[in-house]
Amino acid sequence: MLAIKKIVCPTDFSEPSYQGLDYAIELAKLFQAELSVVHVLNVLAHSASDPNISFAIPEYERIMHKESEDKLKEIVKTRVPSAIKAETVIGHGNAAKEIVRIAEEGKADLIVIATQGHTGWHHLVMGSIAEKVIRHAPCPVFAIREKRC
Repeated sequence: MLAIKKIVCPTDFSEPSYQGLDYAIELAKLFQAELSVVHVLNVLAHSASDPNISFAIPEYERIMHKESEDKLKEIVKTRVPSAIKAETVIGHGNAAKEIVRIAEEGKADLIVIATQGHTGWHHLVMGSIAEKVIRHAPCPVFAIREKRC
């Protein structure tokens, strides 16, 4: 029998990622699984080539981390039923690598990830986070394509 005890669901706070979260919630209910809602922050370069820059990168990253943490907690509070055991996780760096790392370290049984389904030059230049996660994940990946109206 298929045993899914831990589900990882990344979000970038977009509507398609919330659609993915809805699927993850339904699967968590079905399997009585724990849910990890994940957001990955890009890391900024810490070397400024212009000495006139007074931008405090560590302070900015701390603020972004706190804001993302608050958003994740609000998402769990408003979207995830209280019967589901849910946690929030913030990653830093390359989104695909961080999602895979979080799934590995958390011993996830399933990753539920939304994809916007970009094709053509955008896909060629930007690549697909979902595609990279599928390729490198330590567990099955359920990819949710954005609903088209």
